[in-house]
Amino acid sequence: MAAWHRSWGALMASTLAACGGGDSGATPTPTPAPVPAPTPAPQLAALRTDLGSPWSLAVLPDGRLLITQRGGGLLRLSADARQKESISGTPAVNASGQGGLLDVVLDPDFSQNGFVYLSFSEPGTGSEAGRSGTAVFKARLQGTALVEGQVIFRQAPKVSGSGHYGSRLVFARDKTLFVTLGERQQGSPAQDLGKTLGKVVRIQRDGSLPADNPSFGAGAAAGLYSLGHRNPQGAALHPQTGELWISEHGPQGGDEINRIRPGGNYGWPMRSYGCNYGDPVGDACRIGGGTHAPAYIEPLTYWVPTSTAPAGLLFYTGAMFPEWQGQLFSGSLAGQALWRLRLAGNTVLDRVALYGQLGERFRDVRQAPDGALLLLTDSGKLLRVYR
Repeated sequence: MAAWHRSWGALMASTLAACGGGDSGATPTPTPAPVPAPTPAPQLAALRTDLGSPWSLAVLPDGRLLITQRGGGLLRLSADARQKESISGTPAVNASGQGGLLDVVLDPDFSQNGFVYLSFSEPGTGSEAGRSGTAVFKARLQGTALVEGQVIFRQAPKVSGSGHYGSRLVFARDKTLFVTLGERQQGSPAQDLGKTLGKVVRIQRDGSLPADNPSFGAGAAAGLYSLGHRNPQGAALHPQTGELWISEHGPQGGDEINRIRPGGNYGWPMRSYGCNYGDPVGDACRIGGGTHAPAYIEPLTYWVPTSTAPAGLLFYTGAMFPEWQGQLFSGSLAGQALWRLRLAGNTVLDRVALYGQLGERFRDVRQAPDGALLLLTDSGKLLRVYR
């Protein structure tokens, strides 16, 4: 009987040891953690390649697209971009140089009123013949025509030349309209409060002025919101704070991303991290020493030593790329890339250049209803980034 107990005890001890139990000191074998499936890489597809110098796009409530062409044409594409039709009733534009039909945005109440807003380079008449300036046109989209069209804002004064018009249109949460305005390659007017060159203005949808715009004192031009800008060709509203962010061109280097504060002065042409054209590029040639503070507001990030020429700006809020939530995207003309900027609050943590291998000038970036990115290139392409 004792022998039986001894053999049974030995059997149990060996069984417990094999199972990792008892006092044998054996370490249990951990269950391997499941390996997550790799996240598919973003895909890129060309939806169209036959657009004429496209500048901006807006997504209609039914998924169709409005696209401006710098020569003055406005197109409407089907949601899959396969069908294309022209929209009549656009304003006459000065399409030389950087001018033409520029930005397009929908009224915040578009589904009820059908209004569309276009920015464009308006040719002067009479005493201003031969000059031009950025203007904002408002009209109702009815079928294949813009009707009831009227200009609700004009940059002043109109000047000669064909560069640095800006200009992006962004509706604020309160349905007022931000308009970014280049300094028309004039430089010093960006600091002149009596002119709307090199400024951001804020207007109501009928062109009147909001009562709570910042005050710049007697003699200031109507509608001023900020000053000291060179050529802001990208603008977007921060999805959490509702603040306006813009991108703007520097000279040789010094392209900037700026967070716009009411009444703020962003330094051009007194300060820039870029250099005057013709100067050897380097820290010693930075305009005004480069550093903006304390007299002017520092950019959130800037590109040196060479320019990337940012164009179009987007905060990503879609579901298709959850890893991109809250990140900032900027097109690039000289840099020929789509920039992705990772943020922590108002701090730019890093920048990644995408699709540089395509050799395209990326003019605009927008978000599709399904969370895909829609890109316009100067060569006439409409591209879709999707998963």
